[in-house]
Amino acid sequence: MRTMGLDLGTKTCGVALSDPMGIIARAVVTLRFASDDYADALKQVLALIKPNDVTNIVLGFPKHMNNDIGISGQYCLRFKELLEAETDVPIIMWDERLTTAAAQRILIMADVSRKKRKQVIDQMAAVQILQGYLDSRSRY
Repeated sequence: MRTMGLDLGTKTCGVALSDPMGIIARAVVTLRFASDDYADALKQVLALIKPNDVTNIVLGFPKHMNNDIGISGQYCLRFKELLEAETDVPIIMWDERLTTAAAQRILIMADVSRKKRKQVIDQMAAVQILQGYLDSRSRY
C-alpha cells in the first residue's frame, strides 16, 4: 500500500511513490505527453496505480503566493476530476508552492548538471509534494 505523488505540468508529470509504510517518498519517473494532452497523462498515471499498489494519490496544487488559483491550478483541478472518474483511489490536493524551487536547490547542492536537472526536476518536485504530505501525517 503506497501513496503516489504527482507534479503535473503542461507536457510532463513527475511521479513519486512512498515506501509501503508511508514514511519516505522516492522519485519514480517523469511521464511525457504532448502539450496539454491530459488524456494521455491520465492513461499513463492510471497504468502505474495497480502495479505499484497505490492506495492514495497526492496531486500537487499550484497556487499563487496570494492563494489565488491560476490557470495551472485549474488544469490540476480538472485532472483530479478525470482521475476520480477513472479510479476509486482517493486524490488529495496538496499545495505545491515553491516545491520546484526546493527541488532545484537540492539538485544544485548535489552538484547535478544542468542537463540532468532538467530531466529529473519534475520527479524531484513530485518527491517534495509527496514528502510534505507524508510528513504532515506523521505529526499527528
